Amino acid sequence: MNRPSHRFCVAPMMACTDRHDRFFLRLLSRNALLYSEMVTTGAVLHGDRARLLAFSPEEHPVALQLGGSDPGEMAESAAIAEAYGYDEVNINVGCPSDRVRQGRFGACLMLEPHTVAACVVAMRAACRLPVTVKTRLGVDDRDAFEHLVAFVRAVAEAGCRTVIVHARKAWLTGLSPRQNREVPPLCYERVHRLKRAFPELEVVLNGGLQDLDAAARQLDHVDGVMLGRAVYHNPYLLAEVDRRFFGSAEAPPSRRSVVQGLLRYVRRETTAGVPLAAITRHILGLFHGQPGGRAFRRYVGENATKAGAGPEVIEGAMTLVDAVAKRQADLAA
Repeated sequence: MNRPSHRFCVAPMMACTDRHDRFFLRLLSRNALLYSEMVTTGAVLHGDRARLLAFSPEEHPVALQLGGSDPGEMAESAAIAEAYGYDEVNINVGCPSDRVRQGRFGACLMLEPHTVAACVVAMRAACRLPVTVKTRLGVDDRDAFEHLVAFVRAVAEAGCRTVIVHARKAWLTGLSPRQNREVPPLCYERVHRLKRAFPELEVVLNGGLQDLDAAARQLDHVDGVMLGRAVYHNPYLLAEVDRRFFGSAEAPPSRRSVVQGLLRYVRRETTAGVPLAAITRHILGLFHGQPGGRAFRRYVGENATKAGAGPEVIEGAMTLVDAVAKRQADLAA
């Protein structure tokens, strides 16, 4: 089985990287590795599996991120992920929320490297997918580099070949998940040092990267980069990823071509009963910084929630974008 490239990844984000968002992002980049929202093993094993795990073939390469700490449950969930066609299964050892901690997964598992290692062993035995780990620099006062090395060594010896590191520590108490993405200082050098300590591993850097220039600079030190909120709020960043990070000779897709591809998807999904707003909430930043971008965002936001809303809402928003662009061109003439 071919391993997906981690040279450029879009981070797993709760309430963001669902299947509709991933389809949209794939219209912008053919090669970026896309991650699902975190799904707990309990939800995979006992929930609405089709709703939680189904995705469009166009989304490949796509990875499923799992939250859990029981090796047997993680193994069974990994086998299910393989059956659904995912390209990778990732263990969440980075989320610091209270809910996640109470479920004994996420960043608190940095304190239990042997538990994570046991999960890696069990998952690799249950499926052929690459099993990767997404983690932090440390948690609370256990944030010395030696602690990070001990954790990575444990999962590497269990067979994990790719480690994604959010270049901040996590505070398990006192900070919200959002604050944990902003308050603990970034330390890219520690991730660079980790790569030097484990040259045989694939090390991917995550955290605080806001644009492609900053991401590209990190590739002098690590094997891959992962962007999250920057891509979600300004998705057209992805349009240059295939050329800059994967050597594609194709011209980047235009925003208009992305919209045309999305319209076909919208027709299919809304015909199947999916509310338009479930799709369009992910595309509001497509015209970020462009003439008509504010009008696009406002029109879609105001109309996508109406009963029976369909692709005509997006087409109407594009009419406004064209009108604003024409008006600005006329003023400049």
